[in-house]
Amino acid sequence: MKRKAADPVPEPSDRVRLNIQFDRPDLLGPLFGQYDQNLIAIENRLGVYIAARGDKVTIEGQADAAARARDVLKSLHEQLMQGRDISPTDVGTAIAMGDEPMLDGLEIVDDKKKRPSIVIRTRRKTIAPRTPMQLHYMQALASEDVIFALGPAGTGKTYVAVAQAVSQLITGSVDRLILSRPAVEAGERLGFLPGDMKEKVDPYLRPLYDALYDMLPAEQVERRIAAGEIEIAPLAFMRGRTLANAFIILDEAQNTTPQQMKMFLTRFGENSRMVVCGDPKQVDLPDAGRSGLADAVGRLEGIEGIGTVRFGTADVVRAPIVARIVKAYEGADA
Repeated sequence: MKRKAADPVPEPSDRVRLNIQFDRPDLLGPLFGQYDQNLIAIENRLGVYIAARGDKVTIEGQADAAARARDVLKSLHEQLMQGRDISPTDVGTAIAMGDEPMLDGLEIVDDKKKRPSIVIRTRRKTIAPRTPMQLHYMQALASEDVIFALGPAGTGKTYVAVAQAVSQLITGSVDRLILSRPAVEAGERLGFLPGDMKEKVDPYLRPLYDALYDMLPAEQVERRIAAGEIEIAPLAFMRGRTLANAFIILDEAQNTTPQQMKMFLTRFGENSRMVVCGDPKQVDLPDAGRSGLADAVGRLEGIEGIGTVRFGTADVVRAPIVARIVKAYEGADA
């Protein structure tokens, strides 16, 4: 018996073809990436086909996916026009920005609307939101007095806060920038550390220095530290102070006790802004259930002037493998 040939599967009725023409053909090389790696990444993630001829790009696929691919390319092209380079991570996060609606109704819906132009400018870098939650975070940094930033490593909690602090310092909105961390070892016992007090505590504060040097030239960092405009100190040094006209950041706040957190939060002075960053799942205290960060969020969330931003694995903006590692560990813990 002869078998009847299967009918061809009809293509989805909502398949479309979209054309884009770019004003700056000289930027198409970095936009497409070496060997078109950026276009290939967009095709693989969104299930579309992209063809480039001259300054024109054609996208074929289901309507929603094709529209998202168009928005991703336009967003990346705009980034290049602003003088910012594109990395594979930028492509991934640009795609992720389209996976869920932007907060406060700011998502792109059609060509007539543009992505929000919120950025943080420093001497060395211009920081733009790379995920929807980073956008929400930047909005909170510009409007709330105290912000709790919670989430895994690599989501930009401390980095974006330092950028906002540096921006406000160089524009004169605040007089001082104060960065602090609890001096708690991450699961190790380092024992006696040689040197004076600065040499003893600097290893704990190194990540804060790294973020600062990304935002300001090294000589400016050193000069402002010497002048007292920038202070980097362990949490214990905050006791008994009132911090007015300052931008204050507490990093690794999950390693504070409730008493330390209360002490820190009550340092808040007039015309100041305070950011508390930490990952509630990475507590290095002997009694992990007594984290001052979790205690403070439980007590203070919802109070006027206090904002809480919760990042997830989808917001990790380091190398893509970092997001996979965080997700794997969170799945095992669950």
